[in-house]
Amino acid sequence: MKKIVLKIDGMTCSACSSGLEKYLKKQKGIENASVNLVLGLATIYYNNISIKDIELYIKEAGFNSAGEFRGIIDNEVNNLDVIKLIIFGILIIILMYVSMSHMLSLPSIYFINRNNPVILSTFMLLITLSFIWYGFDIIKSGIKNLLHKMANMDTLVCLSVIFSFLYSIYSYINILIGNVSYLDNLYFEACCMVIYFIKLGRFIENKSKDKTKDAIRDLVQITPKSAMLKINDEVKEVTIDEIRVDDILVCRAGDKIAVDGIVTKGKTYVDESFITGESIPILKKTNSNVIAGSINYGGYIEYKAKKIGRKTVISEIVKLVIDATNGKSRVQLIADKVSSYFVPIIIFLSLFTFIVHLLLGTNFNNSLIYMVSILVVACPCAIGLSVPLVVVVSNGICAKKGLFIRSSEVLESAKDVDTVVFDKTGTLTYGKLKVYKFFNYTKDMDSKILNIVANIEKNSSHPISSAFKITKKLEINDFQSLEGMGIYGKVDDNEYYLGNYKIVDKLKINNEYVDDYLYLLNSGCSIIFVIKNKKIIGLIGVRDIVRSDVRKTIDKLKRQNINVIMLTGDNEKTALMVSNELGIDNVISDVVPKQKATYINELVKENKKVIMVGDGINDAPALVNATIGISINGGADIAINMAAVILMNNNLDNIFDLINISKKSYKIIKQNLFWAFFYNICMIPIAMGLFVYFGISMSPIFGSIAMSISSLTVVLNSLRLRRLK
Repeated sequence: MKKIVLKIDGMTCSACSSGLEKYLKKQKGIENASVNLVLGLATIYYNNISIKDIELYIKEAGFNSAGEFRGIIDNEVNNLDVIKLIIFGILIIILMYVSMSHMLSLPSIYFINRNNPVILSTFMLLITLSFIWYGFDIIKSGIKNLLHKMANMDTLVCLSVIFSFLYSIYSYINILIGNVSYLDNLYFEACCMVIYFIKLGRFIENKSKDKTKDAIRDLVQITPKSAMLKINDEVKEVTIDEIRVDDILVCRAGDKIAVDGIVTKGKTYVDESFITGESIPILKKTNSNVIAGSINYGGYIEYKAKKIGRKTVISEIVKLVIDATNGKSRVQLIADKVSSYFVPIIIFLSLFTFIVHLLLGTNFNNSLIYMVSILVVACPCAIGLSVPLVVVVSNGICAKKGLFIRSSEVLESAKDVDTVVFDKTGTLTYGKLKVYKFFNYTKDMDSKILNIVANIEKNSSHPISSAFKITKKLEINDFQSLEGMGIYGKVDDNEYYLGNYKIVDKLKINNEYVDDYLYLLNSGCSIIFVIKNKKIIGLIGVRDIVRSDVRKTIDKLKRQNINVIMLTGDNEKTALMVSNELGIDNVISDVVPKQKATYINELVKENKKVIMVGDGINDAPALVNATIGISINGGADIAINMAAVILMNNNLDNIFDLINISKKSYKIIKQNLFWAFFYNICMIPIAMGLFVYFGISMSPIFGSIAMSISSLTVVLNSLRLRRLK
C-alpha cells in the first residue's frame, strides 16, 4: 500500500473536509483517507491506481489538488484581509443605519432616507454589489459544491444571499416604476450581513491555520539551502538538492551542518540543542555523527553525507508533526458530523416550506419570503462565532497574565488536566550556561574576580565563555589558548590561568580545595580553576541552572494531585540531579524526539489529560500529541508555533491561570452554543410560518435582525470573560 499527502485547494469548512474524506474513501483503489482542514492536506493510502486518478477523484468532489505536499509557502491571512474587514465593517454599519434608522427614530441621512426611496434603494444596491464582490468566493464555492452534491456552509450562505438579493432586485425594480411600498421588501442588508459575519468568522479561523503553517515552514527552514562541497581538494557552493550520499562537505565556524553525516576531518563544538535537548555544545571529531541544522561554533570540519532529503532527522520530525496534526479531536469529529447534517436539512426545510405554502394557497411572493427567511435566519453565524470569539477574548485576558492561547480545544481540555510533562533544558532550566557556584579563596569581592575571568574568556571561542558577562572592560595581554586545558592571560602584570584539572597538574599546583571540587563535580558542573600567579584563587562551577520559580510550581501541581513528569533528551545523571532539586519523582531521560512523541501519545491513549511543556524543536512532535502543548517564550519557533499555549513571561506558575481561565471560558462556550442552537430552534419554525395563525410570523428583514441579535448575544456573552480576575 502506498501513501501520498496532497495539498487541497477550495476547502472552507468542516463540511468540506468531511465530505471530501467520505468521497475519497468510497473510490476504487483508495484504502483510506484523512483530510486535514487546518493545513489543507489530504493523506491518502492507495493501491493499483495512479496519482492522476486520485487527483481526478478530488476534482470530481469539487476541489482541486495542488500537487504533493512539499512545504508551506503562502499565508492565508494578510494585511489586505484586515483592511477589507475594516472597510466592509464600516459599510455594514452605514447600510444598517440607512435601512433601519426609521425603526429606531434616529436622525436620517440627508437625501438618503425613506423620503427619497429611489436614492435610498439605489444606495443600498450599490453597497450590496460591493459585498457581492467581497463574498464572491463564498458564492462561487457554494454553487460549485451544490453542483457536486457536497453542500457545505458556503452553499447555505450562497443560497440565502442569492435569494435575498434576487428578491430585493425584484422589489428595487418595483420601486423604480413607482411602487414605493416595496421599500419594505428590500433585503439588501441581509445579504451583506450574512457575507460579513461569515468573512469575520473565517478570518479568525485562518489566523490559527496560518500559525500551524508557519510552524512547519520554520521547521523545514532550519536546514541551510546550500552547502560547501569538496571535490579533489576544491570547495564549491552547491544547493541541498545537489548533495548525494557519501559526498564530502565542509563546515566552517558559524555555518550550519547541511545534511546528516559523519565527520571525516577536524574537530569543533556544535549546538544540537534543537534536536537533543542538550544545552552544552557537543565536541565533534573524526567518526562523530552530525545532524542537519546544528550550528558549528568555532572549528573546521569535513563530513561525509549519510542521510539526505526526507531521510534526515529534521525531515522525520516534520513527518511526525504532520501525522500528529492530521489526527482529529473529539470536537472536530462532532463539528464534522453536525456540519454534514445541518446544511442539507436547512436547504430541505426551505424548499419544503416554499412548496407547502404554495400548495396551501399562499401566493408566490409570500411563499418565497418564507423560503428566504429560513435561509437567512438559519445562517450559522452565531454557531460559527461561538468558539472563536471566546478564544480571542481569552487571549486578551491571558496576554495580561503572560499566556497566549491558540485554540478552543485548550479551553475545553485544560480544566480536566491530570498530568503535566516538562521538558528539562530551557523549560525547567534556563537552557544556557550560567555560573552555578563560585568559591572565592581571596579577600577580593566575587564581582571583581568574575569580571577578570569574563575579560579573559571573551578571547576564547570555547562555548563555556558565554557563561560570563563583562562588567568593566580590562586590558588582556599575552592571551594564549592551552589545548585541552584552558586559557592564559595577563591582567596588570598578574598571570591568570583558567581551565580544568589538567592545568593544575601542568603547573604542578597543589589543589587544597578537593571537597569544593567534588561538590561542583557531583552537582553536574563544568569546573574552572581560577589561578593567579600559580596559586588557586577560586573554583567556578558552570552549568545550566533551574528557573527560580519552578519548585513552587511543582509543589502546587502535586498538591492538586496532578502527576508531574520530566521528559528529557539529556543524560540520566543530569536529569536526576535536576529532578531531585525540584522534587519531581517521575523522570524519563535519554529520549529522542520520536520517543518523546510516542511517550506522550501513550499517556493520551490511557485517557490522561496531558499538558506537555517544552521549548525546543525536539519537543514539537510531543507538543502536538499532548492534550495541550505549552511552549515558553524564547524557545525555538517550531515549538512556539506548534504549541497550543505560549508562556510569554516564562512563568510556569501561569499553568494555574490557564486552568482557571479554561473553566470560565468553557462555561461561556457552552452558553454561546446553547443560545446559538436555541436561537435556530426557535427562529426556524417561525420562519417556516408554523405560527402564522397565532399572529406570529417573520420576514427576511426580521430574520436578518434576529441573526444580528443572535451574533451580538454571542459577542456580549464572550466579553463577560473580561471580568475574570
